[in-house]
Amino acid sequence: MEVFRRKTDDPWKVYEEEIPSRSLRYMGLGVSLQDELRLEHLQLLRECFSRPLTFVTDTGAPVRSSRPHDEPVTSHPRPSRGAAKLGTGRGGSLGNSMGLEEFRAVMRILPGSEGWVSEMEELFDEVDTSCEGRVGWEQFCSYILQCALQRSTEEQARGDTLTSQPLLRHCQHNKQEPVIRVVCVSQPPPLRFISISKGGVLSVWNRHLHLMRSLELIGDPAEGEHLRGKFKGWTTDAIFLPNVHKMVVTTLGRELRFFDISTRNYTEEFHLFGLSNAVTSMCYWYDTKSPTDRSVLMWGDEKGFVHLLWFLKPLKGLFEIPFSNQKGPNRLYLPDLCPNSPLVTYQQLSRVHQEPINRIKYESQGELIMTSSESATSSVVIMDLNLRRKSYIWKINKGVTSFDFCPALSLLVTCGLDPAVRLWNRYVMSRPVATLHGHNTTVLDVAIHQRLNHIFSYSRDAVLKIWDIPSQRCVRTLQLRFPCVKPGLSPEYGHFPFLLHHTTQASPSMLLVTCKDYLACLHLQGKSTDETRASFTCAIYNSHLGQVVTACADSSLAVWDVGTGCKTLEVRHAHGEEEITCVALHHTHRHLLTGASNGTIKMWDLLNGHNLHKMEAVSDTEVTGIICFPGNRLLAVGWSQQIVQYTITDPNDVYVRADMSWKSGHQHRDDVLAVAHCPARRLLATGSFDGEVIIWTLDTERPLARLHSDHGQAPVDRLLFLQGRAQSGQWGRRPLLLSSQAGYMCWWSVTGPPHCHGWFYAPQNAGECVLALSSDQDDRLLLTGDTAGFLQVWDISQFCLDNTHTVPTEERPPLLHRWRAHEGPLVCVECVECVESRPPGVLHLLSVSADGTARLWTVQGDAVGTFGQERRWTLGNVSTYQCSREDWSKQASDPNVDEEEEEEEEGAGKELGDSQSVERTDGPEDSGQVQRADMTGQAQRMDQEERSHNKTVEGKVPDSGKPPTGLDVLAQSHSEFKDPCISPAQNPLKVSPVSHVVQQLQRKMASWQTRRQTFGRIDPKKLSLIDSICVPFQALIMPEMSPVSEAPQRPEMLDEVLRFSQFSRFSRSTTLSSPLLSSCSPETTPAQERTSDMEATDS
Repeated sequence: MEVFRRKTDDPWKVYEEEIPSRSLRYMGLGVSLQDELRLEHLQLLRECFSRPLTFVTDTGAPVRSSRPHDEPVTSHPRPSRGAAKLGTGRGGSLGNSMGLEEFRAVMRILPGSEGWVSEMEELFDEVDTSCEGRVGWEQFCSYILQCALQRSTEEQARGDTLTSQPLLRHCQHNKQEPVIRVVCVSQPPPLRFISISKGGVLSVWNRHLHLMRSLELIGDPAEGEHLRGKFKGWTTDAIFLPNVHKMVVTTLGRELRFFDISTRNYTEEFHLFGLSNAVTSMCYWYDTKSPTDRSVLMWGDEKGFVHLLWFLKPLKGLFEIPFSNQKGPNRLYLPDLCPNSPLVTYQQLSRVHQEPINRIKYESQGELIMTSSESATSSVVIMDLNLRRKSYIWKINKGVTSFDFCPALSLLVTCGLDPAVRLWNRYVMSRPVATLHGHNTTVLDVAIHQRLNHIFSYSRDAVLKIWDIPSQRCVRTLQLRFPCVKPGLSPEYGHFPFLLHHTTQASPSMLLVTCKDYLACLHLQGKSTDETRASFTCAIYNSHLGQVVTACADSSLAVWDVGTGCKTLEVRHAHGEEEITCVALHHTHRHLLTGASNGTIKMWDLLNGHNLHKMEAVSDTEVTGIICFPGNRLLAVGWSQQIVQYTITDPNDVYVRADMSWKSGHQHRDDVLAVAHCPARRLLATGSFDGEVIIWTLDTERPLARLHSDHGQAPVDRLLFLQGRAQSGQWGRRPLLLSSQAGYMCWWSVTGPPHCHGWFYAPQNAGECVLALSSDQDDRLLLTGDTAGFLQVWDISQFCLDNTHTVPTEERPPLLHRWRAHEGPLVCVECVECVESRPPGVLHLLSVSADGTARLWTVQGDAVGTFGQERRWTLGNVSTYQCSREDWSKQASDPNVDEEEEEEEEGAGKELGDSQSVERTDGPEDSGQVQRADMTGQAQRMDQEERSHNKTVEGKVPDSGKPPTGLDVLAQSHSEFKDPCISPAQNPLKVSPVSHVVQQLQRKMASWQTRRQTFGRIDPKKLSLIDSICVPFQALIMPEMSPVSEAPQRPEMLDEVLRFSQFSRFSRSTTLSSPLLSSCSPETTPAQERTSDMEATDS
């Protein structure tokens, strides 16, 4: 194949024409140190850089740092962190530079540096991009300016939260009374909003804020008939009960009114009275995954008490309906309701606040009740639902008017009578994390939008502010132009002026703000484009910083924290719009090297996302591998079929020239797809598309061995050196290198003959490839990930250690675990040993897939979580893991697993889920001889299953006595389809859309068969009209009802029977075969029933 090389006079033109990169930092709840530096801080730093400094090291010895201004600047390796070394380094315009200890001493003398101690070393590392151990004033200033420019760009992007101007509406039926609360009703569809005024007027709005209808509360049913239509009280709060389609409105009359909003009538069903105090705030919770379980209605009253009303069977009914001739809503007296009721229980907690409770929330994960009041001694209280744990009490001056809580961030936001918004940690009550200043009057309400990382606050002067959580800065200020707001006058507000409606990730959210009798609707942007899932192409684990770096096909990089799963840094347009094809770590573990499909190579700072160097592209073809050596030497391979070297001589040089002086020159005859490095033996291995593997010695830069597999010219997908075996004394005759070719794992030794010691097929299904390959530090475990999304864990501690065999073995090593980790092909698997885990050093597994997901697992296959999920995890704390295998089974399924295999796995207790577990054996990693024998037997059974599967794929369908279905033909045609012009390993990451169609059809057919077995044979001609819906399945699940012998005879019931009698002929004309749907008794035959019908008709 021809070697492509750029034919241009300017090799850097490709970098100038691409889209500039942009980095985003996700700093959590804290503000970085460089953002807190002010002008007076920089002036003091400038003086410290320009004059000698005397400071005390960590050992207590005073050191004086000085250097003449005319002393030349030289480079040297980075000194130790324990003590400051005086010497020269990269200087600035003032001639002096500082080490880490000097920098710490300078930062400690700055005003307000008490909270910077933990961030000083991090800031020093970010400024010292060359890893020399010293920073100069010019270098420090350049970094501060870059951070300021980046922060300005980020704030401008984050400020574009509102997609349109606010939409104002006037509640004309409120009679100039303020809106107390706006309730969002999403079930049943369509979406609508209900505003409740202080005087009891309910206005129904559609999603575009067009008024649909208006209702008024009626008076107490216990009053006279002439007073029933007048409501003379004031409403205090309202809430929607989604699982039962009801709304509750509270008044100062110490009552709860339940409305049925499933229809257009909005009728009042229950009137619960007899409460001890007036309700001031309510909240409702039910289990969204199991709506039939019990739910709870909580409220706080004017005396500071918390009340719980548990609905034990909400779908069967909230209350027992008493038999009465009274019209209108059912009146229920709370003290007489709950003692023996099977549907509801009531509980009153001890007094929580000394003032009325203005907010109450429930956090289901920790079973916590959160309340707030304007009391300075108990402003915010977080208490256990079961009162088993100690309560957290915040004492804030002037109390709290509103609060919001985000469980994923453990962030509590409060506002009070003063114009400040405070951010608190969930477990720290002494001082806030940050205080946001910007309002001029009392802040009425706050809300957290986690998906946008924003906080919304609203003050009495109708000013809405949007705050960015990571930077803790105001990104948008909006003055709402309500007509009722007059200069010098403060309008009347309701108790709950905010409603933040969260919609799906694709559609925008909505924020509704009230001011007296006006509504304002603001549409917020949907899920930002930077969070859209893109296909991962490669990834790498950085053990030094505890980070996982993922690269996407849309030319973006993401840095994730292993300890929590949160994103800490993102670089967009890293290579313009070109796909990132490979990544590698610098030997300092602080820099990242990336290669793209257009031949460009860049180096990045992992701490701040800045682009440090750009390497000369020797061709316009894909870069498939990068190796970094000490001394800033790099090596790159790719489709150019050459080995290119780079040497970074000056850290200030952005552009680095390519070195084409590899002594052996051009050795590969096809594209190089994989590369591996063995530092202990100074060896290099490269694999090409034609299946050739070349082992090089770095000292001579010449080939040491050429390896060819016995499986034809299958492309080399991955190469892996066993670093633990390379450090042992008997490395020469033992297999040291692994290659993945068409799914086969080939074991090679550096010296020979023979070079090949064995091979085995790793995937479960035929026709798959292994694109992800890794091992632990001791070479006891081997991790493989195939294109079907399966992750396998092999025991290789004793594999191929016998040197007496002269014939390559085809036996498998013991398979410890296997499960389906992703729906798409795996592109990276690695062993993660994090020191932050409890206990430290526990091994975890990282898997990254082309479907755009990266996950962390335990060695046994339990899911820790998916990187980027809302709920953070803590390594070592199993309660934070996402261990439920049923959740993974709902996301994906394996259509290639036979029903017999599933039954065998269920019987053995090894099933991990429909989407994960195909085979799993639990046991210690250093299994004994008996366990290894069991593993060998399992491997032999898997070989037999694979051979039977191959026969099925080839068209020899096993004789099952059933003709092939259309789905079988489609699956067989898909497996037999091959493009003669495209090699199957040429683009292994692309999944054929036909396979997804086959999987969907198989899922549908399995669902149909399950329902058919459940409900049996149903005649569609014999249906019953049940609640205006003609569905036989609903009728079948109805409970059997015994006939009523004596029914109470009331005038209303007799009138209803007379009106319904004219439809008796139509209702009797339908006969049903099911005893549940039939109108006749079991003793009466259908013929006898038709005879009685004819007699009734004649009469």
